[in-house]
Amino acid sequence: MAIAEAYIDDVLAGRSIAGTWLKLACERQRRDRARADWPYAWSPWHGHDVCDFIEKLPHIEGTWPTPTITLQPVQVFLLTTLFGWRTTAGGRRFSMAYWCAARKFAKSTLAAGIALYCLTCEGENGPQVIIGATTGQQALKVFRPASEMVKRTRDLREQFTLTAWAHAITCDQNGGFVQTINAKSSTQDGWNPYLVILDELHAHLTPGLFNVIRSSLGSRANQLILIVTTAGFNIGGICYEQQGLVQKILQQVIEADHYFGVIFALDDGDDVFDERAWPKANPMLGITPTWDKMREYATEARNAPTSLGEFTTKRCNRWSGVAQAWLNLAHWDACKDSQLSIDTFVGEPCWIGGDLSDCNDLTAKVCLFRRGDLVFAFPTFYLPEALVQKRQVSTTAHYAAWARDGWLQLTPGNTIDHDWILRDVQADGKRFDVQAIVFDRYQSAQLVNTLTKDGYLALTLMKSAPNFTPPCQELEKLILAGRLRHTGHPVFRWMASNTCVSRRIDKSLVTKKETVNSPNKIDGIDATIHAIHPMLLQTAPEPAPELYIFWAPTPA
Repeated sequence: MAIAEAYIDDVLAGRSIAGTWLKLACERQRRDRARADWPYAWSPWHGHDVCDFIEKLPHIEGTWPTPTITLQPVQVFLLTTLFGWRTTAGGRRFSMAYWCAARKFAKSTLAAGIALYCLTCEGENGPQVIIGATTGQQALKVFRPASEMVKRTRDLREQFTLTAWAHAITCDQNGGFVQTINAKSSTQDGWNPYLVILDELHAHLTPGLFNVIRSSLGSRANQLILIVTTAGFNIGGICYEQQGLVQKILQQVIEADHYFGVIFALDDGDDVFDERAWPKANPMLGITPTWDKMREYATEARNAPTSLGEFTTKRCNRWSGVAQAWLNLAHWDACKDSQLSIDTFVGEPCWIGGDLSDCNDLTAKVCLFRRGDLVFAFPTFYLPEALVQKRQVSTTAHYAAWARDGWLQLTPGNTIDHDWILRDVQADGKRFDVQAIVFDRYQSAQLVNTLTKDGYLALTLMKSAPNFTPPCQELEKLILAGRLRHTGHPVFRWMASNTCVSRRIDKSLVTKKETVNSPNKIDGIDATIHAIHPMLLQTAPEPAPELYIFWAPTPA
């Protein structure tokens, strides 16, 4: 445990070169260790036990100074965090783990050791350990090291009555086994896994295998899915979706105590050819890979354009084609004022923006107020009540927590009730001096027509560069200057962290999600932009009158 603590100290003190996501993971561990009022306990014994087990296993490939594995500090940090946290019942805290690092991080060797530990040492009856990948050959990259470790370690075989077969490892002592599965397998269903290791999830073209495995959990009390992967090229796939979820957890945008994620990657703005940045994606650089080998890869990438993408993605662990987040969360958080109350704005000028969703998704409404040079934003988010349970999947499980804590307004039924939103807007009209109401064009015609008949200036706004650029630029200025005020609403913050923009050569801006099918919503930011649009037009200062004096000289 001292090794893991020293590693965290070095990362947070800057003595160990680390990227943003690793620093956030270390900060999370420190915060968790300081917590007392929650249902998890820190057990140094469990963290030490898994490390001790793996360090008794032999090396399978390459030449090493010792016959058995010597864990590096970063590996000790990963293992102790994953296994050291326990529930009140004694099981593991984490049921999901995501480790993303560049190639040659010894991920397969570490995963093989974890597979054998969970098979033999956790007291589970009949543990099914499944190693999954896109193909059978890829799954063997974790299975073969585990199999060889069994074959080469007599004490391990005899202690736990293990047998390494061609396609399985069996444990007669407890009736468990290790077996592979691939995305093309016709026998994906019917498992009751104790541990699932998904290798190189980035290569999965569809979420099929992940979804089958995820749905199989629940019948055991101590199950775990461990994802070990590098970055990839498919930002519309299940792996990038999981990476996005981990990033939200590390940023404290959403809370998911069951999910342990660590990402080793170069930061935005780092030069992929700057050797000083390489350890961020390769935390064991110098051991594996060696510095000489990394320099060879870099030389090839410099001189062969076809190698640059591979070097950037696989050696620097950067996803290809990723849209960067638009709003800086640190600046967003600096605008928080948790003491704000919309009740103190009764009777004041108000601009309302809305973004209507599909019938079965989130809808947003934002009320804006201006006092001097400050703008105050109060959002409301709506979700059909029946969908909360249906949304209990890994990427949207936070909806239920938000609904429980009152951050989501649940409308009856399984589709969004636009009349509910209409009544809320009409109620706002009675409390505030509503200057304008702007909704997106999608499904809003009837709502806008009704509000217009009620006497409000109600409009629809098409999402286009001419319409969105001025309010987008204004929102940027408000946040950077600290002139926006919000209450710290967690759904609003989540959407702020999700929002990307298309920036064009003429400096125009249009908001967008990171990918078309991303589950990470941006409705609240779009609604804010809808409200800013008329605010800019209606509060623009009138030009000062100009006085012209015409003087004609007196004729001589």
